[in-house]
Amino acid sequence: MAGFRNGRGRDNRPPQQHRPQQAPYGYNAAPPPYPQQQWQQQPQQQPQQPYGEPEYFGDPQHHQNAVAANNPGHTQMFSVDDPYGRPETYHSGAPAAPAGPRLPWKALLSGIVLRPADTFLRMRDHAVWGPALVVTFLYGLLAIFGFDQAREEAINATLSTAIPYVLMTALGFVLGGLILGAVTHTLARQLGGDGSWQPTVGLSMLIMSVTDAPRLVLALFLGGENGLVQVVGWLTWLAAGALFTAMVSRSHDLPWPKALGASAIQLVALLSLIKLGTL
Repeated sequence: MAGFRNGRGRDNRPPQQHRPQQAPYGYNAAPPPYPQQQWQQQPQQQPQQPYGEPEYFGDPQHHQNAVAANNPGHTQMFSVDDPYGRPETYHSGAPAAPAGPRLPWKALLSGIVLRPADTFLRMRDHAVWGPALVVTFLYGLLAIFGFDQAREEAINATLSTAIPYVLMTALGFVLGGLILGAVTHTLARQLGGDGSWQPTVGLSMLIMSVTDAPRLVLALFLGGENGLVQVVGWLTWLAAGALFTAMVSRSHDLPWPKALGASAIQLVALLSLIKLGTL
């Protein structure tokens, strides 16, 4: 009896740790016990807005419009401020657009003499090939008779020889007018002009022919070496310089010093080849 009171006769093996009972095959095992929850209060997070839009306060209509603008299929207008300002096209001061429709050839020829500034401004974007080629060709047909030596050769030559000679001289004046007009246009563009080459070349040919007409008429009767013819040649050359300057200024939107510089080569060529009779 004492042995039982002292615990003898019992299983003296150390107590084993308790293992959770394994569920039979086919049944889900019980979940492990959750750790003790922490009762510290966490800060409440704001829900994220769709499409990454910011949170709006105030007018709900503004919020609705902003959400709709950012959805696919909608376009939202926006603007970007340029720190350097709005770029503008440089102009020297004269208007770039033509002042009216194309002038007929009679109004064009009379306008060059009587209303040059308005005429050149109105025709700055209109080609004048028809009047320019015809007037320059007719001028070349008569120009050969304005030089004493060339006139004597043409008069003393046979008809079969004189006609080709006169025609070739007229074509030479047309070709020379085209080249000099192209040079004037090129110089005007290099000096900052913005005009078209066709009006510039055509108008320069008309100016060359029209301004030399008074000298040519006198030279037909008095000869190219006559003193009066020489004086008229100088005056008409100055008039040509003024018209060239006005034409380039209106056609290329340039101040008159640059326009005069662009016309310098053509003026020198006219002075040496035509006005002074040194062809």
